[in-house]
Amino acid sequence: MKHNGKEYIEKSPHDFAELREIITVLRSENGCKWDRAQDHESLKVCLTDECDEVLQAIDNHDDTNLCEELGDVLLQVLMHSEIAAERGAFTLDDVIQTLSEKMIRRHPHVFGDVVVNTPEESLALWKAVKKREKEQV
Repeated sequence: MKHNGKEYIEKSPHDFAELREIITVLRSENGCKWDRAQDHESLKVCLTDECDEVLQAIDNHDDTNLCEELGDVLLQVLMHSEIAAERGAFTLDDVIQTLSEKMIRRHPHVFGDVVVNTPEESLALWKAVKKREKEQV
């Protein structure tokens, strides 16, 4: 299928950049009417359903279904980010930047000089850093 001169072929290799393009196309003026009609509120039930389906796939030890359902959760992240970008609130790049900063900040035992010896200590450190963050807001 061609859109804006580019052909999108289902069974060909795709990467994250192209997935981002696909979501933008779906939300565009000539995109999908259902996707264009969605907003954060209308997608809440979809996000909940997709997260539940990820948990079911994990419970069932079903890697094939888990791969598909994680993709559906990623779709929700992309859709919410695209909707926010359309109104100038934030972009997917902002989401990625914010998450990257959080992962570095909450893992000073990996990206800094703090020493932990057990998974429990790592979790306690995560919680302590998160608590400090919430107190600073």
